[in-house]
Amino acid sequence: MAFWKQFWKPGSADPKTRMVPLYNQIVTKAREPHWYEMGHVPDSIDGRFDMISILFSIVLLKLETEPAQAQNMAHLTEVLVDDMDGQLREVGIGDMIVGKHIGKIMGAVGGKIVAFREAGVDHNRLDEVIARNLYRGEAVNIDAATHVRENLLDVMQKLSNIAPSDLARGSAAW
Repeated sequence: MAFWKQFWKPGSADPKTRMVPLYNQIVTKAREPHWYEMGHVPDSIDGRFDMISILFSIVLLKLETEPAQAQNMAHLTEVLVDDMDGQLREVGIGDMIVGKHIGKIMGAVGGKIVAFREAGVDHNRLDEVIARNLYRGEAVNIDAATHVRENLLDVMQKLSNIAPSDLARGSAAW
């Protein structure tokens, strides 16, 4: 319905749609096969959600470095919620409990944001944060965990070279 509103009422386009290109970048990056093949991230609904939410968290932390991005951060979060709502419905979660699941998802994302904020300050904590937030405490091959660590550090480095306003447009390569 929101899609049609933009055609019937001039200027009424949903402002969060500006953040869809950045969200699509996050999802595209999270779906890169190397995370699952070399990084041994579980190729499951949970594993894919964890990759999306980790990259989402890292991007959100970059955006928060510029106070003017607060509205974009809120809109990006709304896009994530809309996507997760759709994904839950696609796997058969009904209207009666979808909100409860969204609450759990946002709690998990919030936890990842806090963990990656701390790990961004102290990279020595990154291995612990990855183990807890990606592998959910399961034993993992050291080479796989190293692959994930190095690639997340690479993402963080690339994002550090992009102005938050450019990142928010969803066109900057990272």
